[in-house]
Amino acid sequence: MEYLGQAIAFFTEHKFLFTLIVITVIWIIRRILIRFIWGETNFLSEDQRKWISRTKNGTFTTLLIVMFILWRSEINEFALSLTAIAVAVVVASKEIILCFTGSIQRASSRSFQIGEWIEVGSQCGEVIEHNLMATKIQEIDLHHGTYNYTGKTVTFPNSLFFTTPVKNLNFMKRYVYHEFSITIKETANLFPLIPSLLARIDDHCEDFYEVATRYNHVIERHAGVDLPGADPHIHVTTTSLGDQQVHVRLFCPTERATELEQLIREDFMTLFCERILNQRSVEIADDDLLLELQTKTDQEG
Repeated sequence: MEYLGQAIAFFTEHKFLFTLIVITVIWIIRRILIRFIWGETNFLSEDQRKWISRTKNGTFTTLLIVMFILWRSEINEFALSLTAIAVAVVVASKEIILCFTGSIQRASSRSFQIGEWIEVGSQCGEVIEHNLMATKIQEIDLHHGTYNYTGKTVTFPNSLFFTTPVKNLNFMKRYVYHEFSITIKETANLFPLIPSLLARIDDHCEDFYEVATRYNHVIERHAGVDLPGADPHIHVTTTSLGDQQVHVRLFCPTERATELEQLIREDFMTLFCERILNQRSVEIADDDLLLELQTKTDQEG
């Protein structure tokens, strides 16, 4: 007990040293917990990311509480002396205050969680971490319709939530309304091609159509609005230059959106060449192509 009393008295007199020890201990505990949660996996799951974020926020909160208790008397004296310049301090720390209140606003409104897809301004991505000051996302190429990770990590302050709308795109992680256009410069009647193109689209979507329909109903019940539905839709418009555009909208699995777009483009161009331009599509088998290349090589040799 005597040594304990001496240790308490020593650290009471040397608060700065005790502060360094507390910070070091909390930092070591945080590193150990994060490494334990991370484990041996190369890619973190949503649950792992949530627990890592909770660990970081929890240790940071614990550190703030300990620092406040330890330096309470000094903080009280500093607060009293700060009254005269309180306005200046508020103005100088406005961005920090907005970050804190933005974090409170996000938590109270439950606008998004770790693992969900969001769009803030022009930035789209999956939330991988958020704390009292900032939010970090893994960027997704949403505007170009590929829905793939770009490999870039975007960090923005929570104060942005007061000035920029936050869109929750979590439903797009599984299924998405994928839209694209095909431009035709030739003057021709494209409407007779639509039934055949829709039939081919139905063939491409047959394996997931029932699941897409059910998922579409789930989104409708959750959002409380009448969505366009899971059936593919095609309409024809013209550009300002007079070129015709065929617009296609699909409700499909997100990871297959690019693949389906390429198949549908191929189907449309095949139909257009056969029925409008009266040209038959030429298909060369791999063996025939190799034989043709070998013949040309022999002749040149």
